[in-house]
Amino acid sequence: MSYSARRGFSNQRPTGAQRQAELQKQVMQMQSSMDAAREEVERQEFTASAGGGAVEAKVNGKKELLSLRIKPEVVDPEDVEMLEDLTLSAVNEALRQAGTAMQQKMDALGSGLNFGGLNLGNLGNF
Repeated sequence: MSYSARRGFSNQRPTGAQRQAELQKQVMQMQSSMDAAREEVERQEFTASAGGGAVEAKVNGKKELLSLRIKPEVVDPEDVEMLEDLTLSAVNEALRQAGTAMQQKMDALGSGLNFGGLNLGNLGNF
């Protein structure tokens, strides 16, 4: 039941404009939450290693490579390919961790949301 100064108490349902205004408010709140979550993940650092720690890569949530450490004993001029493979493995794993963290954060925000029949339960794909 709602109250209007002109009409008094009524059992009227919200108008289309009222529903749209509420939906827009919810979308703006969700966008704000998503932006905050994205920024949180982007500030995080993710580290992965390959070859038993011979190569270590560190990336941030923006998927930027921050550092790459290679133990001197793994550097073999006769086997550059192995070093390249270890480097790729470490970097790709760190990037995967960053992507997974972002996906989980977005999924947590979007789980169970249903705006007027629009199921927004998987926002991490955006």
